[in-house]
Amino acid sequence: MNNRLKVLRAERGWSQQDLAERLEVSRQSVNAIETGKYDPSLPLAFRIADLFELAIEQVFLRD
Repeated sequence: MNNRLKVLRAERGWSQQDLAERLEVSRQSVNAIETGKYDPSLPLAFRIADLFELAIEQVFLRD
């Protein structure tokens, strides 16, 4: 699944570690999601969307 996580994070000036701390996941998890190596669980995907104050469809894109 494609996503805009890296762009959204960069727009806020957050490092991967900053985002990981806000989501209570590891930095490695954030990296894996950003690079498409890992699709987050649905609850985590909603937490990400909520953090950026966006609809989930605005963060995660269909292939």
